[in-house]
Amino acid sequence: MDVDRVDEPNGVDGDRTARTVDAAVLDGLGAQLRRLRRERAMTLADLAAATGVSTSLLSRLESGLRRPTLDVLLALARVHRVTLDDLVGAPPTGDPRTHPRPSVRYGMTWLPLTGRPGGIQAYKAIIPAGFGAGEPEQRSHEGYEWLYVITGRLRLLLGEHDLVLAAGEVAEFHTRTPHAFINPADAPAEVLMLVGPQGQRAHVRARPIAGGSAGTSRA
Repeated sequence: MDVDRVDEPNGVDGDRTARTVDAAVLDGLGAQLRRLRRERAMTLADLAAATGVSTSLLSRLESGLRRPTLDVLLALARVHRVTLDDLVGAPPTGDPRTHPRPSVRYGMTWLPLTGRPGGIQAYKAIIPAGFGAGEPEQRSHEGYEWLYVITGRLRLLLGEHDLVLAAGEVAEFHTRTPHAFINPADAPAEVLMLVGPQGQRAHVRARPIAGGSAGTSRA
């Protein structure tokens, strides 16, 4: 059976739309589907043979160009041996707690703490000991960032500023200012980060540090 084409009785076409899982929950589903397939060392052709879903539809799903119907999600969940909630990354019904899944980017471990796309995003970053040794290149991009050092120390290169933030210290800055992170200590540093589009800032009450600069404070 090719689930890309399902013959349905007259008058049921509207049900297909109703059965399409909520778009907000499915944001990022394509990357999740690709990750699961690669973890099982399957090609698109392998997955198509196991599920009955055409390779063209599977490719469009992984690229985020199509939204799957419930039929397709059930077939994928069965092959990957996961629950439907795990497949789409949905939190348990009525449970407001998030279930972060860590990923490694730029040599740091990131745990996303927000589940909705857009707006300000919260992350916990774990920066390994000695990260960024040798004066890394400063990079810039659109947005605004607020960070709080939970444990350890973080060296922040921000334009012409060279700052070392200890546990309990806060910094915020426009990310279009070139910046880079360094962990000068011999133990990992844990940092809470809020990253938002340009013009969106996190509003916190903090007591400025005597002699502080470049938007640093102590919470």
